[in-house]
Amino acid sequence: MAKSIGGWMDRLVQRAALRRWARLAEAAPGMALDDLRTLRTRARAQRRQIDRILHVADGRLALPVIGTTAIRRQPGTDWAWRPDLWRGPIPVPGVSSAPSRTQVAEGVTLFHDCRRSELTLRQIRNTREADLAPFGLRMDVFRFDGSFLSLVLDLPAEAAQGLRQRHLIRIDAIVEMEKPLEIFARLNIKHGPNVEQVVRELPLAAEEVMVEFDLAYTRMNEKRVEKLWVDLIFEVPQMNQVILRDVTLTRRPRAEL
Repeated sequence: MAKSIGGWMDRLVQRAALRRWARLAEAAPGMALDDLRTLRTRARAQRRQIDRILHVADGRLALPVIGTTAIRRQPGTDWAWRPDLWRGPIPVPGVSSAPSRTQVAEGVTLFHDCRRSELTLRQIRNTREADLAPFGLRMDVFRFDGSFLSLVLDLPAEAAQGLRQRHLIRIDAIVEMEKPLEIFARLNIKHGPNVEQVVRELPLAAEEVMVEFDLAYTRMNEKRVEKLWVDLIFEVPQMNQVILRDVTLTRRPRAEL
């Protein structure tokens, strides 16, 4: 059936059906009531099937495509990445009473020091027209008796390849929350036995936010960079719901002065 959609025979049938319904619509004002009643029954039956198709088509075509690599990039970007959690469905879409070190998805791990976890994580499907990421992450926090809560994003090996102090690393995120809270992003760069750390606060005055890390202000040894990871740290998160609609990271060299 799918192969015939758009074929020449299908187009002929479609045009004939449209002409027939157009003639019936023009004739409806002067039609006998019995005939009009029969026509209405047939039209409603047609409309039910058409509405089913429109509902499915509008839903599927409006959703961001699963696995998309579409990322907003600044001029000169030489590396861009969206974690798998925001790209495609994960094996276990939800976790309740999530313990520390819960691996939410490949490369995304939850850390906290609560004695009793009242945290729930769930992957959700993004449906807004503006969304580039197919999926988001919803985090519900109820009672929170710990001192820290963070999501750790392990960056792929490509992020470290060719990394120089003249690079800027940028995080873009779309964040929704029930009530205001502070979120910090900490970039960690392991080079040899040392770990360089740079912390920035996400400016949450708007839904779409970004922070940049200028590596020129670090003491990173370019020849010994091994791996990078980012901690998203949530301050005082109790009794709140936070939705991360999208998280992307990009890298570009700073313009030479």
